[in-house]
Amino acid sequence: MRLLIVDDELPARERLRDLLGELGDCEVVGEAGNGNDALTACASLKPDVVLLDVRMPGLWGVEVAQHLATLDDAPAIIFTSAYGDHAIEAFDAQAIGYLLKPIRKEKLARALKHAGRISSPRLTNATRAASIDRCREYVCAKLGEQLKLIPVADIYYFVADQKYVTVHHKNGKNLIDEPLKDLGDEFAAEFIRIHRNALVAEKHIGGVERDAEGQYSVRLREGDALLPVSRRHASELLRRIRGD
Repeated sequence: MRLLIVDDELPARERLRDLLGELGDCEVVGEAGNGNDALTACASLKPDVVLLDVRMPGLWGVEVAQHLATLDDAPAIIFTSAYGDHAIEAFDAQAIGYLLKPIRKEKLARALKHAGRISSPRLTNATRAASIDRCREYVCAKLGEQLKLIPVADIYYFVADQKYVTVHHKNGKNLIDEPLKDLGDEFAAEFIRIHRNALVAEKHIGGVERDAEGQYSVRLREGDALLPVSRRHASELLRRIRGD
């Protein structure tokens, strides 16, 4: 079993490594001290199981788990924490286990045994279907063997084209493998559907224009992009920007 240890505290990582060494039949393929490094390590190392601290600077463990679900072979997640108040949220993210620090060897062994019985496709499907109470602060794009985090605050609009969605943001554009419907549901408070294939960030709308034929378009505050609005979604767009 290939494992990745993720914790911002070195002593915690060392303890887990020692415990895993005592258990045997485990290969620690890497360590990470924060969420961003964990995503990069998972994309390249492809561990079977991630021992993931809940509270870390930057991305918290639950959000890391959400992004890991975009991988074709999603690893099993075992959360570790000094607190028990995130257990419900962790299991909403389809965690295999939730271990309270200081971690006991027998409980770690039990969680790993359970992880070994879960197939990768089941993990991927379960994690993608998970419902997290709070919206993500980032969306995740795969760039070869790397994962790129795009701040939601920097996203101008999403456009769907068959299987993939293109994210247009402050620093360019990237493809992501997430259904536009799911993005629309998750970020409904921040993004407006202007077409069956497009969502635009409300705060980045500079204005709405109407041509001689009655066709509406959205002009962004940044750049010169003019996005067509379908007749079906025009009324909701106008209602939102008027604040009705």
